[in-house]
Amino acid sequence: MLPLALFATLLPLLGAVLAQDGSLSGPTSTPGGSGYSCDPNACKLPHCNCASVNPPGGLDPKDIPQFLTFTADDAVQSYTLDAVNQFLAHRTNPNGCSVKMTYYTSINYTNYTLVTDWFVAGNEIADHTMTHVGTPPIDEIDGNLIALNALAGIPLSSIIGFRAPFLNYTADTLRLLHNASFTYDSSSAASIPVTVDGSDAYWPYTLDYGMANDCLVAPGVCDGEPKLPGFWEIPMYALFDERGQEGIHLMDPWLDTANGESAVNDTATLGYLKSTFTDHYNTNRQPFGLYTHPIHVSTTYPGSTASQSTIDMINEFIDWAQEQPNVWIVNNEQLLAWVQNPVPISQLNDFAPFKCSTPQVDSSLKICNGIPQNEAGLVEECPFSDFPFYTCYGCPAVPPSPDNPNPSQQPPHGQQIRQRLPANCSTPFWDPIGGKCICTSSTCEFTDESRPIGPNGANLTGGGTGSSPASAASSSAAQFVPFNAAARLPDGLVPAIAVAITGVLVSTWGILGRL
Repeated sequence: MLPLALFATLLPLLGAVLAQDGSLSGPTSTPGGSGYSCDPNACKLPHCNCASVNPPGGLDPKDIPQFLTFTADDAVQSYTLDAVNQFLAHRTNPNGCSVKMTYYTSINYTNYTLVTDWFVAGNEIADHTMTHVGTPPIDEIDGNLIALNALAGIPLSSIIGFRAPFLNYTADTLRLLHNASFTYDSSSAASIPVTVDGSDAYWPYTLDYGMANDCLVAPGVCDGEPKLPGFWEIPMYALFDERGQEGIHLMDPWLDTANGESAVNDTATLGYLKSTFTDHYNTNRQPFGLYTHPIHVSTTYPGSTASQSTIDMINEFIDWAQEQPNVWIVNNEQLLAWVQNPVPISQLNDFAPFKCSTPQVDSSLKICNGIPQNEAGLVEECPFSDFPFYTCYGCPAVPPSPDNPNPSQQPPHGQQIRQRLPANCSTPFWDPIGGKCICTSSTCEFTDESRPIGPNGANLTGGGTGSSPASAASSSAAQFVPFNAAARLPDGLVPAIAVAITGVLVSTWGILGRL
């Protein structure tokens, strides 16, 4: 095993490599060059929507929310969730509900029990392939579905979204997703500013008439292809610094240099985050996205070089955004639910996807169900040589892989096989040890804890603002306690990372060649 000192030297290299996962060097579409044509008279919500810069449903921009989506990619570990929580845990939307995010999860180096916990807390879990490969084959896509369902207890019906590693996809990738009954993909880039005629910053749309984004970089898309009725694309909306289209940023923008400078400048980054957000807010209110690899802003990752100044800057931006009227921080599942059934601000009180549906489970009950106070002492550690992980659903005899995503269990001596989540029980109410659903007419309850947002959709802002970024980050991190209180790298990870760097370098070179 490599010493920690050597790992500390590898970490900056790994961070520099992974920073290219989803970076852009220029526009991915040409205004008017997509060959896209959609008939709005035939394409009707909720099952079909034409690619358009205008809000869905014919609503006036001033009457709709400004959505800010927060997504994360790759492994789920205590240190990645801590990184996310320093930005989100203390925040609420105008209705008083805690904000939710989307995590595009790969199984490599992932702690399955934390995936369960994150899902039960109300966040969206989505597919990012099993082993983080671009242009993924079907076993990488479907295998991740199977593993997340079997080992994290995520209902298959709840895993509706996908993002390609390195944003490296083709028309065939989209066809595979459609055939596997995914609801949406979010791998394409909207790379032309909303203020420019011919912008490709479309609201989420279906592929009934083909793709309208990434015509310059993704093989086989645009010119009316691929036609996938009812399958949605949620573009990733680029950010632009003072250089406009020449200063484009996408994932982890705080790692980029801005305005042609030679070094990262948090003040400059904050400036273009605000200016791009303002452009969205003042035009057609297309969603604004923060797309992250949380490991880059983790302070609990061994050898971390995360900048506290950068972390404070991100919190300062989100604070500022939440101070604007009618700004909602949502995950992609919530965003899509609104696009499919768009309602004006005045009707958001009754919009179910934005409410707080909290499972009511007795805190004294001992059940391995994704609620940390219930599952203490019940979680199993699976001690594989490359990367041990934790699960409530029984350790497999061998690590899951694309050709064997749901291996048979190997329970400890004297213990019974744990039962996987059935289709007719909700995750927080399933007891995998007892093999029973505790959900009955009296105990299966979800309580709505949302508050009214004001008469006639009064311009209330979200919560979690008004404190200093440093104190906000400190308080938010304290609100999430990993189930095993471990923010360390499991034994065996360091050599795995050393080997993985080579693969990441090769894959990164491929995606950079496309851009």
